[in-house]
Amino acid sequence: MSSTVAHAGEAEAKDLLKKMSNYLGEQKAISFAYDSDLEVVTKDNQKLLLASSGRVDLGRPDKIRATRTGGFADVELSFDGKTVTLLGKNANLYTQAEVPGTIENLIEVLRDKFGRPLPAADLLLPNVYDELMPDVTDVKDLGSGVIGGVECDHLAFRTPEVDWQIWIAQGERPYPCRYVITSTKIEQGPQYGIRITDWKTGIDVVAADYGFKNTSDAKQVGPEALPDFDDLPDHFAMGEAK
Repeated sequence: MSSTVAHAGEAEAKDLLKKMSNYLGEQKAISFAYDSDLEVVTKDNQKLLLASSGRVDLGRPDKIRATRTGGFADVELSFDGKTVTLLGKNANLYTQAEVPGTIENLIEVLRDKFGRPLPAADLLLPNVYDELMPDVTDVKDLGSGVIGGVECDHLAFRTPEVDWQIWIAQGERPYPCRYVITSTKIEQGPQYGIRITDWKTGIDVVAADYGFKNTSDAKQVGPEALPDFDDLPDHFAMGEAK
């Protein structure tokens, strides 16, 4: 491949990602279902796949509800612009914290303070392009792909720590259909992937009440006492990088 062709492909890939970012940022209400896969490498080099599904509903700038059901947990997060609630349905426990502000602020607090990242958090921000691109060292446009029957543009990016790929729906609604992150610094390169379906925006999103209602008489506990909220359950220990 000549450098001219490679540069043209890189420019086109960046343009496609920018269009997706602009489209996402313009949406005031978004709803989608997802399936996620988290790969884990054991100490004896066996690669395991943890699968879960859920739904995300958000209203910008400061409302979101997200669910995740997997083999280890059935959990729900709700945020009304002031209070975030994490509910563990299996254990019938919940925890709350005052986190006034936007969805972007909530994402940072959940990740940095509580260690409980939201599913597809990168794709929920209004400036996806600016968040994903700063550390990128290589860009590839891999042409078309099909995810769930939707024809997509398939793009690949490389950073010093991870490789990531994204499939973006072609047409007037360039939403992310699939997003895969590969940890290149960990043995066997485990991946985290999320596949998005039932994409809705605007008036197609059913109005939701984002406040927490304790309909199951769940017991309130501290954040540290809420078990198995993340994709990685409590009894899995993190390994070391290469």
